[in-house]
Amino acid sequence: MTDRNQAKESPEKKAAGIYAASLVKDGDAVGLGTGSTVAYTIKELGRRVREENLNIVGVVTSYQSEMIAIDAGVPLTSLAETPRLNIAIDGADQFDENLFAIKGGGAAHTREKIVSMSADRFVVVSDPAKKAKTLSVFVPIEVMPFGRALVMQSLKDIGGDPTLRAAAKKDGPVITDNGNFVVDCTFGEIKDPKELAAKISQIPGVVEHGIFMNVDEVVIGNADGTVEIIKL
Repeated sequence: MTDRNQAKESPEKKAAGIYAASLVKDGDAVGLGTGSTVAYTIKELGRRVREENLNIVGVVTSYQSEMIAIDAGVPLTSLAETPRLNIAIDGADQFDENLFAIKGGGAAHTREKIVSMSADRFVVVSDPAKKAKTLSVFVPIEVMPFGRALVMQSLKDIGGDPTLRAAAKKDGPVITDNGNFVVDCTFGEIKDPKELAAKISQIPGVVEHGIFMNVDEVVIGNADGTVEIIKL
């Protein structure tokens, strides 16, 4: 299977992704996130399964990750079968110095948050460009289609500038793996992620937002193949 999401190799992402795979131990149940950096992790785990007889099971957060994991030979399970995970590994759109992160550029943040909260350890893999002193990228928000108008107005009321995410190769909005819309909302600099997260969560029709407050550590890959580990 051709991996269309990784046409151009990134040494930074590769370094972070492969290092994160080394954190997985024999017998672990692993949450596997979505995105180009985690794709390296999944492929490396597949190599370890084949060459090192690593005994693991993975829980994926999207159809994209599922296809990569199957192709790599990573055994899969579900949260219904394995509700508690030892470790979850995922990427991020941006993270700050307090390890608050924004995720959801791939529209999988609801499942990603469920999987990350099911894990004893949540590791984010990243390249240096995703590190910021203060969060400032747009916040992806999964929204029930029926509640779109209310959510859009409510986000404006709390100071946001919301945009319904349009699909790239089809007419109409992006549809998540859960059958919902995604609203991308800009808030400028987010000085208090916890407060903003609480306000968004209170809006009827919001399924989940992309502010993550449960990151245990971040692995940043460098172009020379080294990594930087950040923990609080």
